[in-house]
Amino acid sequence: MMNFQTRREFLRRTGVSAAMLPFVWNLPSLAGETGSKRKQRLIVVFTPNGTVVDNFWPKTYDENFETTPILKPLEEYRDQMLVLKGVCNKVRGDGDSHMRGMSCVLPGKELFPGNIQGGSDTPAGWASGISIDQEIKNYLQSNPETATRFGSLEFGVCVSDRADPWTRMCYAGPNQPVAPIDDPQQMFNKLYGSMRDRETLQSILDDLTSDLKVVREMVSAEDRQRLEEHTDLVRDMERDLKSAAEQKLAVDPPALEEGVPNDNDHMPEITKMQTELLVSAFANDSARLAHFQFTKSVGNAKMKWLGIEEGHHSLSHDPDLNAESQEKLTKINVWFAEQIHYLLKRLEETPEPGGEGSLLDNTMVVWTNELGKGNSHTLKNIPWVLIGNAPGFRMGRAVRLDDVPHNRLLLSFAHSFGHQIETFGNPSLAADGPLDLQS
Repeated sequence: MMNFQTRREFLRRTGVSAAMLPFVWNLPSLAGETGSKRKQRLIVVFTPNGTVVDNFWPKTYDENFETTPILKPLEEYRDQMLVLKGVCNKVRGDGDSHMRGMSCVLPGKELFPGNIQGGSDTPAGWASGISIDQEIKNYLQSNPETATRFGSLEFGVCVSDRADPWTRMCYAGPNQPVAPIDDPQQMFNKLYGSMRDRETLQSILDDLTSDLKVVREMVSAEDRQRLEEHTDLVRDMERDLKSAAEQKLAVDPPALEEGVPNDNDHMPEITKMQTELLVSAFANDSARLAHFQFTKSVGNAKMKWLGIEEGHHSLSHDPDLNAESQEKLTKINVWFAEQIHYLLKRLEETPEPGGEGSLLDNTMVVWTNELGKGNSHTLKNIPWVLIGNAPGFRMGRAVRLDDVPHNRLLLSFAHSFGHQIETFGNPSLAADGPLDLQS
């Protein structure tokens, strides 16, 4: 029997196509340790305001598709790429397209009624369901063999000081938005805070636990239920502290550039620091799911380092016949693709601790958006680009689907992790089950 250390080496040395990857995913001889199952990770990258249709979608949909101008920076990973056209956000109800595009993209469920006014549509509140990443996180965290210190990590780049449905895509449950951390130093402290900080926090938690016990005996049964929720939060924080104290790092924390302002003009530096933190967190198995959120829905970043003075959202409203705006929007989306390429490269360069191959061998990076096209606010043909490796996905191709609800794709992500749920989000939108993306 020939000896292969990684699935990628297997494909290279045998000369078979990348289409074989799903079938060799968990073969024991390719799993790093004999009979062991490889780790599996998912990163969701969000960029706003739709895409430039003519410069994003491939001209053909097959294994021989050519990367378009926006996808060109990812050409190196074409054989590990899956471009999906025809995936649509069919969640309706309250809120404008930006709100539903952002806060329903991962939950796949309607927004609650609320008083947050959006565009010319009805006001709305937060999403009414858990997001797929947190659903998978809970599944992994329930198993000691796949549980990690954090489960998931939410990275941001110049998101916003606001908290509303335009700024949140991750939900721990109905009406429970999870805020991304867009300050690299804050994320560094979360991941690698000093022992002194941990000891101080443990002392505070001890006092808080004692106080909660005292107050619990003095309030009504309804209030005790609320206090119990706070007590559960304290227990989670105590478990995190214990896990942090016991954690042995496989790689050292990255050295962050000091003195970088957390503002629009320093997005490139912030992006690089957040990327290094994400890769180190995966290498140290602190989490197996992550978000990487660039700005927010209606994000109006001014990318002066690209020679663009106008805001991203403002440009996205210009008509298609405005060639100058289309060129600038293309340049913005190319820059986003370049940042994803850097993330992929860093994952590929980082060895899988305790196993063979790289982090990328066991990671799927998903790039999506809240709109299909900015000036029409359409929720049809949302850009979905998958890059990397995951069971159940045959890569190295572009696929045209027929107006399918994106809930079915979310369901496919869950099944890829072995989480065999029958539906997700709005049940009517997942009635046909997960997408078949392997055949």
